[in-house]
Amino acid sequence: MRPDDIQAIPARHPGRWAAAAAVLILGLALLYSFVTNPRFEWGVVGEYFFSTRVLHGLWLTIELTVISMLIGIALGVLLAVMRLSLNPMIAGAAWFYIWLFRGTPVLVQILFWFNITALYPRIGFGDFSFDANNLISPFVAAILALGLNEGAYMAEIVRAGIVSVDEGQSEAGAALGMSRLQIMRRIVLPQAMRVIVPPTGNEAISMLKTTSLVSVIAVTDLLYSVQLIYAANYRTIPLLLVASIWYLIVTTVLSIGQFYIERHFGRSATRNPRPTPLQRLARLLRRRPEPSA
Repeated sequence: MRPDDIQAIPARHPGRWAAAAAVLILGLALLYSFVTNPRFEWGVVGEYFFSTRVLHGLWLTIELTVISMLIGIALGVLLAVMRLSLNPMIAGAAWFYIWLFRGTPVLVQILFWFNITALYPRIGFGDFSFDANNLISPFVAAILALGLNEGAYMAEIVRAGIVSVDEGQSEAGAALGMSRLQIMRRIVLPQAMRVIVPPTGNEAISMLKTTSLVSVIAVTDLLYSVQLIYAANYRTIPLLLVASIWYLIVTTVLSIGQFYIERHFGRSATRNPRPTPLQRLARLLRRRPEPSA
């Protein structure tokens, strides 16, 4: 029998088609329910989607996310380096910080910083002290709670990235006469970024949603803004949909940014990096046959 006489028949997968059909039917049923159920009140959603109060809350949510992540990343790098220190006091202090802030709920920490004046009515030393009520506003309390809590998680992420770099890299830097700080800054951290970036992106997305907890101390973030609106007009579900859609939009933007950052730092790890959505679209367009004249 010649090879040309062999007809390869692809394997059939009826289970896959059945599962795909079930998912499609379920998706269409949910979509139909969302569109036709009058209780969703999509008209109210559209009315308040670009409301000034909602947009102000959205901006405050983004501001909280960015500032808290910057504090968390800076603190996480410092704590990770301290954890890896040969000095037991420095390593122990970093371990205690991480244990404390990871071991207590972030909501408890928000309430604690909001009520810090009960412990310290004035902050400072002698004549250089300030009234804690004026110094720590609800917004500052939210930043402190979110940023300091995030620092504990980022410390473990950064430490995992540093540990993933082969020790021979540090030994080579030391052989060249570089200091420990120079080795960390010029050799270890750039290579560790490939491990650090993906969970950091997840932490940023998680931080965006965690900011909704600051509504308990009356910080007018996105969630609290819609709560104030539906407390007056009793349109609870439509206003919650407004907040949910905005959270999804910002999360999508952060996910796209995370994709490109991961791709940038992962260039040295693979010869064929994942194509971007635009590159995939360009390839599909090139594969389309040209219309005949």
